[in-house]
Amino acid sequence: MKLQRLKVEQLRQFRQPFALEHLQPGLNLIHGPNESGKSTLVRAIRAAFFERYRSQAVDDLRPWGDSAAAPTVELAFEHQGAQWRLVKSFLKRTRCDLSVGNETWSEDDAEEKLAELLGYQYPKRGASKAEHWGIPGLLWVEQGTGQDIEQAVEHAGDHLKSALNALVGEVASTGGDAVIEEVKGKREVLLTATGQPKGDYKKLDKEREDLQQQVDDLQLRVEQYQGQVDRLGQLSQAFDRTEQEKPWDEARRQLDQAREQLQQVEQLEQQQEQEKNTLAQLVQNRELLEQNLGHLSRLDEQRSARKAELESAERKLQQTGQQTAALAGALSDARAAYENARSQLQLARQQEIRQRLEQDLRQSEQRQQALSQNLARAREYQQQVDEAREEAKANRIDTAAVARLKTTARELNDETIRSGTVATRLSWQLQPGASITLDDRQLEGQGEQQLLEASQLVIPGVGTLGIAPGGEELARTRRKLEMLEQSLDEQLQAMAVASVEQAESRASAWEVAEQKRKHAVELLRSVAPAGLEPLETELAELQAELKAVREKLEATPAPDQDVQVLDLASAESALASSEKRLNDAEASDRSHQAQLLTGKQARDNARAEWQRLEDEANSPERQQQLTRLTAELARIEQQQVSLRESMAKRDQKIREARPDILRQDIDRFQRTIQTLQQTQEDRQRELRDIRVRLEAWGAEGLEEQLSEKQAELEQCQRRYQELDRRARALDLLLTLLTDKRQALTRRLQAPLQKHLNHYVSLLFPNATLEVDEHLRPGTFNRGNELGQIAELSFGAREQMGLISRLAYADLLKEAQRPTLILLDDTLVHSDQNRLEDMKRILFDAASRHQILLFTCHPEKWQDLGVPPIDLQKLKS
Repeated sequence: MKLQRLKVEQLRQFRQPFALEHLQPGLNLIHGPNESGKSTLVRAIRAAFFERYRSQAVDDLRPWGDSAAAPTVELAFEHQGAQWRLVKSFLKRTRCDLSVGNETWSEDDAEEKLAELLGYQYPKRGASKAEHWGIPGLLWVEQGTGQDIEQAVEHAGDHLKSALNALVGEVASTGGDAVIEEVKGKREVLLTATGQPKGDYKKLDKEREDLQQQVDDLQLRVEQYQGQVDRLGQLSQAFDRTEQEKPWDEARRQLDQAREQLQQVEQLEQQQEQEKNTLAQLVQNRELLEQNLGHLSRLDEQRSARKAELESAERKLQQTGQQTAALAGALSDARAAYENARSQLQLARQQEIRQRLEQDLRQSEQRQQALSQNLARAREYQQQVDEAREEAKANRIDTAAVARLKTTARELNDETIRSGTVATRLSWQLQPGASITLDDRQLEGQGEQQLLEASQLVIPGVGTLGIAPGGEELARTRRKLEMLEQSLDEQLQAMAVASVEQAESRASAWEVAEQKRKHAVELLRSVAPAGLEPLETELAELQAELKAVREKLEATPAPDQDVQVLDLASAESALASSEKRLNDAEASDRSHQAQLLTGKQARDNARAEWQRLEDEANSPERQQQLTRLTAELARIEQQQVSLRESMAKRDQKIREARPDILRQDIDRFQRTIQTLQQTQEDRQRELRDIRVRLEAWGAEGLEEQLSEKQAELEQCQRRYQELDRRARALDLLLTLLTDKRQALTRRLQAPLQKHLNHYVSLLFPNATLEVDEHLRPGTFNRGNELGQIAELSFGAREQMGLISRLAYADLLKEAQRPTLILLDDTLVHSDQNRLEDMKRILFDAASRHQILLFTCHPEKWQDLGVPPIDLQKLKS
């Protein structure tokens, strides 16, 4: 298909007829700036094919403000050697005419012929949408939609498969799909999508499982019945044998014997424990006796030690007393030095205070001078502010009103000049002494006047001439002049000025006064940021402060000129040094007095302790106590020997009796008796339960129930196997058909994949773009990169979308289907290198298809090798 001519009329901005002619069969570059009509022409082509001629949903085609317009599109194109001509009008004058060679179609027939040719559908009602556009919707790219390819392919899918059917035969036929759908439907009756049973098949499977479970349960109960019969015989024999032997009686006899032996051993253990307590008491008594003997024997040693301590304390006390005089002299010297340093510090502080007051006095006097100067300047600046404010007040005028006044004066002047071009001009040149009368005004000599309204010219001796300027424009000019003159007078009166110049002069004077006022305010803020009153208050406070400093200075005595006074730091250092010396001397004196007191206390304590020990050692009671303690200690030792011999013999008897083993035997025999009796009771209880259970099971007829359930299971199994074989057969058949269909789909994809690889290799060498089962471009593979088109950048997706559309066009071309490619400002997101590659691809595709490329950047496409079509030039 080759579009040769496009003509539009009364369509958007093209109110007058506009034709785009002599289009080339290959690449056509149509350019113009924004709002030049490129998108309008694209919309016209789309409307000519996609919109019903009688549709009322095409108001966007109507020129703005023209409700009576009938947008019309005329197309001439060639397809397979035949000349096609389409004329379609919308809205006010609906029509659709199509001619192909000598044949013609009109109205709905013409539209259906076009839809069949290009492969698209019309909407049943309303405006045409993307889902109706079919093949043209895939090949005609609107501005900003080049990257959106999936939906366009989906909407054109049936037409693409139809075209592929012409290339690969039965692959695209729907007969195989019908068989697959029929098999799938029958399979879905029996199986879910995941292959699980459903419907009757699932019910039979559940029934089979339930019956099998019932048979298994009955078989288990029959087996349990037979096992219970055997168990009953075994239990009866064991119970009778145990009742005759009574093994628990022998265990009870052994238990009594072990208890008797343990009782004897426990008596021995009690005796042993009593003698242990007695022995422990003897050991404790012996330790006390030995301690008393040791105390008596250590008395002489303590007496000698206390004597030595007394002599040492007396020597230390004598040595400490010899240091008293030296320490007292040092303490007296330190106190004298400290008092001298305190006097020096007091003089230094007085001198420091006087110097600080003198410095504060100088600083306050300097601040007073600076504040006085600032206050004088501030009062001067305040006067300037007041004068400037009065001047501004005298010249105050509304600047916006002045601007409106100037605008009105300028419009009046312009309108006066314009009136001169349309008014009737009356000029005269009279003889000396001659005169004429114009509207009661006498004219003499020569002159000229413009007449905007009807006037009467009286010529003496001739008559009266009536002059009536004509034209609607003159009347409007006269009315506007009157309105502007009235507005100017009103504005002058409102501002109380005589002229525009006076208003401008007052506005200028007001602005100058405002500038002076602002400058004076800035100067005032520089010396008195808070104003005059705070500055005056600060000066008064400073003067009071200055007076107080002078009074303090006069009250502070001046230092004696004959006395050398240290500076404050040196005096404080000397005081600290003397204070440390005094503290050290006082500490030494306190330490010495404490040593004297301690020495006297130690001497007196040592003397008292020595005298006590001396008296105790020479007493007769001490000798008697030594004799008694020695005899008692010998008696206790004899008792200890006798008890240890008796305990050793008894301990031997206890070890030989093994009381721990006896206790274990008692526990073992008790458990044995309990276990034997409990086992016999359990056996008797189980015999009773088994007899009751066997009687109940015998009444149920378990074997008859088992036979009936096995027959039901066999019948259900046969029905289940029949449906199971059918389900597995349908599942296998669907798998085989699906595999066959996928193989056919791969054959279907091959022609499209071939064309797609051709373009991809031009843009990305060694890269591939795979087509999925729905004929949509899917996985993109470039070296180590693998992903979907949607994961690429916006510009790359736009490029891949365009080359995919070119591949579909090649496929349609091979199938003898018409192709026309429209590109409205595409590839705007491509960098220079990619754009160069895309130019090669477009040039290559143009050798097989007609391409209409609309752009507002012709400089980017000037190397396409085709003459550009300038819309602006065609419209002029």
